[in-house]
Amino acid sequence: MGRLRFLTAGESHGRALGVIVEGIPAGLALTADAVAVDLARRQRGYGRGARQAIEHDRAEIVSGVRHGFTLGSPILLEVANRDWENWTGVMQVEPLSEDEAAELEAAAEGGNKRALPVTRVRPGHADLAGALKYGFNDVRNVLERASARETAARVAAGGVARAFLAELGVDVWSFTAEVGGIAVDPARATRPRAEADASPLRCPDPEAEERMIARIDEARSNGDTVGGVFEVVAHGLPIGLGSYVHWDRRLDAALAAAVMSINIVKGVELGLGFEQTRRFGSAVHDVIEGRGEGGRWIHRSNNAGGLTGGVTNGEPLVVRGAVKPISTLARPLPSADLVTGEAVEKAHYERSDISVVPAAGVVGEAMVMLVLADFMLDKFGGDSLGETLDNAARYRERIGRAPEAPVAGGRRNGAKASTGDGEAGSGGDD
Repeated sequence: MGRLRFLTAGESHGRALGVIVEGIPAGLALTADAVAVDLARRQRGYGRGARQAIEHDRAEIVSGVRHGFTLGSPILLEVANRDWENWTGVMQVEPLSEDEAAELEAAAEGGNKRALPVTRVRPGHADLAGALKYGFNDVRNVLERASARETAARVAAGGVARAFLAELGVDVWSFTAEVGGIAVDPARATRPRAEADASPLRCPDPEAEERMIARIDEARSNGDTVGGVFEVVAHGLPIGLGSYVHWDRRLDAALAAAVMSINIVKGVELGLGFEQTRRFGSAVHDVIEGRGEGGRWIHRSNNAGGLTGGVTNGEPLVVRGAVKPISTLARPLPSADLVTGEAVEKAHYERSDISVVPAAGVVGEAMVMLVLADFMLDKFGGDSLGETLDNAARYRERIGRAPEAPVAGGRRNGAKASTGDGEAGSGGDD
């Protein structure tokens, strides 16, 4: 990221999660209530686990805002972990005293699973690779940070980006497109956005949702988990965000990296994605009809997902994330012990969900919004919100007008072309 940056901190069962968001212009209206909306959406969804009944996530704005408006300085948000009360000894920051260490050891010997060091690594998790990389003999040191609990901090940061993008006329939302191989049928996706967002799986297709729920119930009864696909859609983006001139300025590349960074995502598609490989080009590329009312360019379809050449083309942005099944199973898979290296019948079990596709979609929204906010700032700049809005308005006005007709040789209105070493038409020897 360039103009806008964010950095999260915190462990799953630590005292709190934190996130610093830097680069938001001064003068943006921002409240904790606004950020709380997406945090609550992240916790909902059929198939979530018991942790969601403990946590009631809310981000406290610690700095960067005064009297409800951003100051242009870094914004610090903190999300408390209510479950910390049950983990204070296990996750204590300060060194343990002899008495505290003895108390923790006694708790472990007494059967307190929280107090036990974790050595049975879990397939599909960062346990083994993380422990070896950082030299840990207790996987607790890995799983606490590798946990998807960290995404609550990302969603809080995304709430800040949402407020900024709304000022620029950009709206972002997501829905569950598939669970366990059961996909939404666009012809039956009749639920309005608000109704879909309030449904058990945040799904616009009621019939598909019923079958998705049955699939989750099947996984639960088998002690298993199930994945799926979420889709993020952004409306209101101007033509011209991103660039084709360098790989690291392509918006599609930045979005793919951001969505792929979500703990449980194993694949990203833009527009039709992999489906394009199964069709002829004539059935893939979006025919451009021309400039319409208000200077808007019209495409007959949006198979590209709003991006061509790494640049927004004015159509809605469409990004999908493939969500793998949760790695922690109620009926754990066979694995191995980190210390002994020997096979074990069951991997470690940590309280978990059955399916998190709706929640992953909210995290996907956050990551997409943070990337879009960064690219908006790169395009339009501005130390204050008013300056950014003025720059954006002038740009939209310009691209809505027809350009001058080109002339061979680059000459305009009869003027001579510049030679590059003086005023236009100086000619050197004249």
